[in-house]
Amino acid sequence: MRYAGEKRFNVWTVLTLILLALFLLFVVYPIGMLLTKSLFTGGELDLSYFVKFFTKKYYWSTLVNSFKVTIASTAVAVLIGLPMAYLLRSIKIPFSGLLNILIVISYLSPPFIGAYSWIQLLGRNGFITRILNAIFHVELEGIYGFPGIVLVFSLQSFPLIYMYVSGALKNLDNSLNEAAESLGCSAFQRVTKVIFPLVMPSLLAGMLLVFMRVFSDFGTPMIIGEGYKTFPVMLYTQFMGEVGTNDGFAATMCIIVIVIALMFFFLQKILGRRFTYSMTALKPMEMRRATGWRKVASYAVVYIITFVAALPQLTVIITSFIGTINGSLFTGEFTLDNYRNIFAKGNTTAITNTYLFGLEAIVVVVICGILISYLSVRKRSPLTSILDVLTMFPYIIPGSVLGISLLCAFNGPPFLLGGTVIILIVSLSIRRMPYTIRSSTAIIGQISPSIEEAAISLGASQVKTFLQITIPMMLPGVLSGAVMSWITLISELSSSVILYTSRTMTLTVAIYSEVIRSNFGNAAAYSTILTLTSILSLLIFFKVSGSKDLSV
Repeated sequence: MRYAGEKRFNVWTVLTLILLALFLLFVVYPIGMLLTKSLFTGGELDLSYFVKFFTKKYYWSTLVNSFKVTIASTAVAVLIGLPMAYLLRSIKIPFSGLLNILIVISYLSPPFIGAYSWIQLLGRNGFITRILNAIFHVELEGIYGFPGIVLVFSLQSFPLIYMYVSGALKNLDNSLNEAAESLGCSAFQRVTKVIFPLVMPSLLAGMLLVFMRVFSDFGTPMIIGEGYKTFPVMLYTQFMGEVGTNDGFAATMCIIVIVIALMFFFLQKILGRRFTYSMTALKPMEMRRATGWRKVASYAVVYIITFVAALPQLTVIITSFIGTINGSLFTGEFTLDNYRNIFAKGNTTAITNTYLFGLEAIVVVVICGILISYLSVRKRSPLTSILDVLTMFPYIIPGSVLGISLLCAFNGPPFLLGGTVIILIVSLSIRRMPYTIRSSTAIIGQISPSIEEAAISLGASQVKTFLQITIPMMLPGVLSGAVMSWITLISELSSSVILYTSRTMTLTVAIYSEVIRSNFGNAAAYSTILTLTSILSLLIFFKVSGSKDLSV
């Protein structure tokens, strides 16, 4: 939108160029460095790293394992999330607000916490395993390997499907459903022939995010996979082991991941356009009271699934108050020793870093998010279009790849940022910024340009109009996105575990380190602090947004 007399090169052009330069520096340049390391040796084209990967089963089999885990987990997540969204949107279920919070919290916590919790429950010496062994006189081997990985990922990923489908159902015009009913369609036919096709774009978007979340996570298979090694585990171990001598092979694996991520991103875009429908909820779907066996079945499904999904968080909170012997063997006695250990002198670094880095990253996210969304909507140009695409790129690629790319690019001249606070804040900011950009773009799209035009016609400058009129009107959407960015960035592990040092350790890295060292008591205490922070942040989100649920 260009006003009369507005110059082509103005303050908005300068801001666009500055933001574009930052994303070129922290997104394009690091990925370019990975590409260079993977393709060139001594200044000459060299494909030996790719040949090495695809000719040795030890390497490419991990990619096959990742696809198996990802496909199975995504399928199970859809089978759980789709009916959960439909039941909670169409049937009046007591405490549905609380159920929604529990479902969302199960998604917001890092997946490896779920893996650690399920080991406590269903590991070889887990609480439930011991009970089953005593009752049935068997020796269960626990949930390690492929089944355990799929279980953890499915229970922590189905909320994404639930949130996307729930948002689509919220915008569904119920008159279509009623018309199908009047034409003689059964309840099953209405769901499969009317509702399911209408929510397909949202379902595909949720499936893409589940796919990328599962495919890129290394914490869960590292903890619970045992002999079942996935691609992210191989990538992490290769980089951490070869970063000082031969990081070209790790860079090659990163490029392979990026290509796979982009393929599925564009596939989702194509399918999304293919199945897109325009809907206006003139008559939104109404919740009905179920009766008879439908009531019993609906209540049972919703309550049982929610309980199982929330069980890892409940396990973490309870075990954080149970004493341990040498950190790994729980005594069964309730105590505050675990919290005394983590709050002892020198042990609070991870906690303070998490909040400090998170707040600093949120400031960057909010400022850049407001500017990028405004420029994308109000000042459209080829440059802002490029900027809009670049902001989504860190959201698409796995966090571990982003961490490796940043370390490769900034661990030496001319930019020496490796091991500093700056590189962590950059990683957290650009990876989680899309939440704020998306919510800000949605809210600015609802603000009529005539309001800004009126202010400018009365003598206000464009900058003054932006600061005093546009930003205050954008604030609700900006704050909602900022809270969601905050919740996700304090739970970030994939990039942080690559970039951290002893001085910049965060809560998620501390939890992961304690689990690897079998200090389960300390890990539970750290996890409880992170979980309670997420819950409090989510309640703030509901208060700020004025919403009683979280749908996408």
